Amino acid sequence: MAWNEPGGGNNSNDQDPWGSGGNRGGNRGGKQGPPDLDEALRKLQDSLNNLFGSGKRSGNGGSDRSNGSGAGVPGWIWGLALVVVLGFWAFKAVYMVNEQEQAVILRFGEYHRTVGPGLHLYFPPVESKFQRNVTQVRSYRQKGQMLTEDENIVEVPVAIQYRISNLENFVLKVEDPETSLRHATESAVRHVVGSTPMHQVLTEGREQMAVEVTERLQRYLDAYNTGITVTQVNIENAQAPAEVQDAFDDVIRAKEDEVRARNQAEAYANGVIPEARGRAQRMLEEASGYHDEVIARAEGEAQRFDLLLGQYQAAPGVLRERLYLDAMQDVLSNTSKVLIAGGEGSNNLLYLPLDKMIGQGGSTSSATGASSLPSMSQGDASTRSTTSQQRDLRSRESR
Repeated sequence: MAWNEPGGGNNSNDQDPWGSGGNRGGNRGGKQGPPDLDEALRKLQDSLNNLFGSGKRSGNGGSDRSNGSGAGVPGWIWGLALVVVLGFWAFKAVYMVNEQEQAVILRFGEYHRTVGPGLHLYFPPVESKFQRNVTQVRSYRQKGQMLTEDENIVEVPVAIQYRISNLENFVLKVEDPETSLRHATESAVRHVVGSTPMHQVLTEGREQMAVEVTERLQRYLDAYNTGITVTQVNIENAQAPAEVQDAFDDVIRAKEDEVRARNQAEAYANGVIPEARGRAQRMLEEASGYHDEVIARAEGEAQRFDLLLGQYQAAPGVLRERLYLDAMQDVLSNTSKVLIAGGEGSNNLLYLPLDKMIGQGGSTSSATGASSLPSMSQGDASTRSTTSQQRDLRSRESR
């Protein structure tokens, strides 16, 4: 007969599979049901107690199970595990900061301190650290198309060099300082390029633009409290977009030709103007010298006249004759033709071509020897003429 058939009587409990092994399931009044939940929990607790070395279990009567199958874990194993955990914690807690570095320590997520070079200790997980090199100069490049002041589009590549100057601000004040740096760089470059003509961006204006971008970018970073210092900004070779590059090259060549022609004109002017100024200065100096010469000569003649006047008043005839002779000597010494008058009562004049006579004075010829006049020097002819005139003057004065 099946255990759950009707009419089983009192023996039905003996045939109940849930009640086998005693009355632990209790008398369910002949009804079938699930296992007891309390019994399952007691079994789980006994298993845990056996795992950790406990010989007791919670159950009916609190019986001792120290002689059960679960043996306890030795204490030295727990000590070794504790030493390993402490060693790992010490390895993470002790750290070294190099000469070029700094470290920011946060305690419960808030700023606690900034440490310099040396051996230091912090307490994770209560504290956390951010260690960075604050002397290294970092760099990056970016390029973009921008609009100039005269509404032309150019591509401007920029190279930025920077370093961390305030590690606390770098770690805490901005979530991503380097991304903020890139955005601020683009803003500063666009502002400077937008206020600069295209030919300045493409040619000689890049150096001044780099200075303006550096100043403006540093102001942006200081306002954001990024803890970054910009060391250098280089605006590299800017160029027009590829679609219009040929036209821009023609414009640049034309401007270069303009500069070359201007330089040549300036070089010519620098050569001509000083020469003209030199000639003008020489003419001024010559005029000034002539002016001084004329004045000095006039003053000398005036003084000579004053001296002659005194001598003339003392001996008028002698001075008059002397002046006449000096004048004749000056005149005849500068002429090559001499006319000599004949004696008293004679109207003949003797013409002496001294220039021809001097040229022929060194040569003698038999054909012209009888008809040629004896050669004489210009000084001799002048002296003879002057002497004859002096005799005529004396005779006239005696009469």
